[in-house]
Amino acid sequence: MDSPGRLSPHDLISMFIDSHAHLDGKQFDTDREQVITRAREAGVQTMVAIGNGDGPADVDCGIRLAEKYDFIYATLGIHPHEARLADEAAYQNMERLAKHPKIIAWGEIGLDYFYDHSPREVQTRVFTRQMELAAAAKLPIVIHCRPSEGSDNAWNDCLTLTRENWAAKGLGGILHCFTGNWPQAKSALDLGFMISFAGNVTFPKAQQIRDAALEVPPERMLIETDSPYLAPVPHRGKRNEPAFVKETARKLGELRGWTAEEVGEQTSRNFYNFFKLAETAEKKVPAG
Repeated sequence: MDSPGRLSPHDLISMFIDSHAHLDGKQFDTDREQVITRAREAGVQTMVAIGNGDGPADVDCGIRLAEKYDFIYATLGIHPHEARLADEAAYQNMERLAKHPKIIAWGEIGLDYFYDHSPREVQTRVFTRQMELAAAAKLPIVIHCRPSEGSDNAWNDCLTLTRENWAAKGLGGILHCFTGNWPQAKSALDLGFMISFAGNVTFPKAQQIRDAALEVPPERMLIETDSPYLAPVPHRGKRNEPAFVKETARKLGELRGWTAEEVGEQTSRNFYNFFKLAETAEKKVPAG
């Protein structure tokens, strides 16, 4: 696999973007500011605060953080876990909030057949409705897809729904915290999605994810923490936080023969290009 454009030691910067973090989580209530400071000190220049909160009444949680920090962007959406709580008032509220200048995507949304906190038919209906709302708002979507154990059921349904209701919109999206195989990643790439890798790519039993990571084109990759969940090795079992995104970059780099910094530089450029923040990218990320 080719390098993402070799940089001299003088030019190489330590730059990472955590493209998916639940910074509003109660796990951060006692030290959220310190967590954000540690991330910045570790070279994480930008974070995306995911706006699911505890359900429809709390989807502005990412916005509240993005308003406080200029280097944090936000999303909003109803997670499949809380799909049963969705109603017209919630949809209208999200339509209004989607106009906020720091909102860059709609999500995370999708299907979760592992926990089934909401009935599957309800998850399908809410996922489809939110794709309609995201299209109207001209926002890409962030997809959560988790099948029941030993099955591809959620993948099959998610890819089908996305193909039928989203691909033609031309807005693309992110398949967050990728857990599938290469054919599933390839299907998502063909639908215009970026593939985002999280700390689980470092787990010993995650060979399927690593195999897929070797196949995803470098310009279509992102990295994330999904904080406070899925802390990477060597922090596994602890609370995850944005500073740890470098460990995901390190593992992806090991797979491809890159440094963690090269992965950070490539995925940062990918992030800025995908979200049409190229002007910011030119100021912060050296050209490949």
